[in-house]
Amino acid sequence: MKKLLQLIIISSALLLTSCDLIEEAIIGSKLGGEQSAIGQVGVTVTSSSAQINGVSNIQASVTSLSGGVSNYTGSATVANSSIVSTLSNLPGVSVSGNTVTVTGIKFKSTTEGIESIYGFDPGIIIKYSSSVGDKYDILGSSTKREVTAKSTSDDFSWGGMMIKVIKVEENINRGGVQKITYYGNHKWGMVSVRFDFDDGTYSQFPIYNSANN
Repeated sequence: MKKLLQLIIISSALLLTSCDLIEEAIIGSKLGGEQSAIGQVGVTVTSSSAQINGVSNIQASVTSLSGGVSNYTGSATVANSSIVSTLSNLPGVSVSGNTVTVTGIKFKSTTEGIESIYGFDPGIIIKYSSSVGDKYDILGSSTKREVTAKSTSDDFSWGGMMIKVIKVEENINRGGVQKITYYGNHKWGMVSVRFDFDDGTYSQFPIYNSANN
């Protein structure tokens, strides 16, 4: 359960971005392209139905879209009462039984890629046309996200099929999480997120959007 605590605390801590930083992220957005259907109001996001590191029933939906920025509300079932109690004291988090709900996560989704505005460190997460070695700036940080792999064939198992992906790594190094790896596909958007912990273990969550580019 230690990994579960680290994962949820670090994810929730990323939500403590100031309003000024959110505004700066929106104004300084570098992601082009047309509005993606993935970011439209009503689109739902789910993960595996199986429990992963004590977390299950992960789901979210787009509740509003303004200026190209989609606002998400999400929830998950957390199988540990002490962790639920800890999370209940965090801003933007509400708890009912073992269901944890987080509001105000913001992403920009276009036909060009995905950019975090609020919820993960602000900046481009995935740009589909990128090449291996390309780097993306993170607002307010010297750390950069880097493209470390890009498929040339359908080599990534997702949703019962094989697809091409672009792989982007961020060496976060805080809260017990060493690295976050994002996997994206030009049609399906972000398809998986992996958290690598300091002790060499990891948790990886598939992501399924109800819409696509």
